[in-house]
Amino acid sequence: MPIVQADRLTRIGAALLRAAGASDEEAKAVAVGCVNANLAGHDSHGIIAIPTYIDRVKAGHIVPGAKWTIVQESPTTTVIDGHWGFGFHVNAKAMALTIEKAKTANVAACTVFRQSHVGRLAAYPLMAMQEGMIGIATADSGRSPKIVAPFGGREARLGTNPISIAVPSNLDAPFYLDMATSAVAAGKIALAVSRNEEIPKGWIVDAEGRHTTDPGEYKKGGALLPLGGSEGYKGSGLAAMVEVLCGLLTGLGFGVEPTGRHNDGCFMAVFNVAAFRPLKDFKKEVAEFARYLKETPPSEGSTGVFYPGEVEYIREQQRKLSGIEIEDATWDKLRELTAEYQLGAELDFR
Repeated sequence: MPIVQADRLTRIGAALLRAAGASDEEAKAVAVGCVNANLAGHDSHGIIAIPTYIDRVKAGHIVPGAKWTIVQESPTTTVIDGHWGFGFHVNAKAMALTIEKAKTANVAACTVFRQSHVGRLAAYPLMAMQEGMIGIATADSGRSPKIVAPFGGREARLGTNPISIAVPSNLDAPFYLDMATSAVAAGKIALAVSRNEEIPKGWIVDAEGRHTTDPGEYKKGGALLPLGGSEGYKGSGLAAMVEVLCGLLTGLGFGVEPTGRHNDGCFMAVFNVAAFRPLKDFKKEVAEFARYLKETPPSEGSTGVFYPGEVEYIREQQRKLSGIEIEDATWDKLRELTAEYQLGAELDFR
């Protein structure tokens, strides 16, 4: 697998997206978002997604240059129609607006609908964290084809429905949660296929509802399983609640719409810490809490405790120095796209 530095990978992604019709601002938002996911170790949401986004532009499922609009708002709430724009771009604008409202009203929330895939969900709560606020985001795929079976079922009727929360602190590594409510993100199945690897038992079932370690069975009518293993009703319940916030509250609805157009619905909220207690005291105590967790004696076979977000930060520092491994199948797709758009010389693609 080639190893590529983050800045070069960002240039490749942005150039391809511009060639597909994205504006400079949109192309940068998507490319930076994808590469940031790679840096954090979430390769399933990284540069591997760029060819899929370009396919969706070609199919008319993503509309470059779409102007998002505010459908309804109050001093503390906003309902945003993304008009099928790039989710990375639309959702970031929505979070920025929600942060501004929280600066005045202390608490603010928004819903966003009719936008494409928003990428790594943590990107948006981290925006609030950087402003000294607590950010929360949840997302689902609207009435796009479903990929997760409810607990006890074998047919996909839920999305991966992630949840992310970010909290300001004095720590070098941000204190945040970013998790799917499924056993694993769907992109990790695609990643395993690209790398010709088996997957752990408990990630998916095949079309007959049988557990399998073959990621290829997923595309043959299989389904992802909810988070929790034998206690998967917990992940299934969380996913259902995310569906309510992001599908029903946004008006996207539930079930599957026949065109298969990917349609991320999001619910996001921001809380101004200073409205509850002095920010500096809170940030200091969050850091102390993280250290308290890390000082826990390790269990057998463990290398120690990491607080939420720490592992991603460590990976990011490592990959900024050593570069990002890109699976051959993804690199080949990027090479084909550079040839299609006649960008090989500009991007020095080899």
